Amino acid sequence: MIILKQVYMHNGKKIEPLTIRNYTETDIKGLISLQRECFPSPFPQELLWSEEQLDSHINTFPEGALCALVNGKIVGSMTALIVHFEPESPDHTWAQATDNGSIKNHDPHGNTLYVVDISVSPHYRKRGIGKWLMNTMYELTVDKRLARLLGCGRIPFYHQYAHEISAVQYVEDVMEGKKKDPVLSFLLHCGRSPIRVVSNYVEDKESLNFGVLMEWKNPFYKKASCSSQQPV
Repeated sequence: MIILKQVYMHNGKKIEPLTIRNYTETDIKGLISLQRECFPSPFPQELLWSEEQLDSHINTFPEGALCALVNGKIVGSMTALIVHFEPESPDHTWAQATDNGSIKNHDPHGNTLYVVDISVSPHYRKRGIGKWLMNTMYELTVDKRLARLLGCGRIPFYHQYAHEISAVQYVEDVMEGKKKDPVLSFLLHCGRSPIRVVSNYVEDKESLNFGVLMEWKNPFYKKASCSSQQPV
């Protein structure tokens, strides 16, 4: 599935085109620049994409490597791989799920599209770019006949309340509209549903290393069943 589409967004003054496509080797420098812009310190800089990791994404699962462009400039990106997920054993770390960001553990026979990351330039936020990227990944989930899209979201505002409430309570407060979190609120607006809070998911001072495992279930998914086989 080669992804290339043009949609439209409002930039606050006028409607302008937004292109979403698979990223390639020629986009690597632009993607690295985007990462630095989106995740400044105190986010661990060693977790930002390297050329080697991006090259691995492109060669391992190019369909899951997306970028968003406005006037030819990369303003957003999203990366995913296919894994086998067992709902009965949900706990994992980002490093385990993504093979330390290389996605070399991509399993074409898995049941879940796993989000590695999503980034939108601070200068282009609140224009629907992140939601367009997420919707495109939903389309890929359906196209690949996978059970779900899955990923762990950061909760970067949690450190402001950690002395008062648990991470679980914080997520519940955001769900109830008592608090807002830039990442968790965004994912909820995109249609993702929380499954559980995961501790020690990734090194992240703002989230105190917590992540919120969230999924989007493929409404068209039909699990293969032995009962559907015909007798011989």
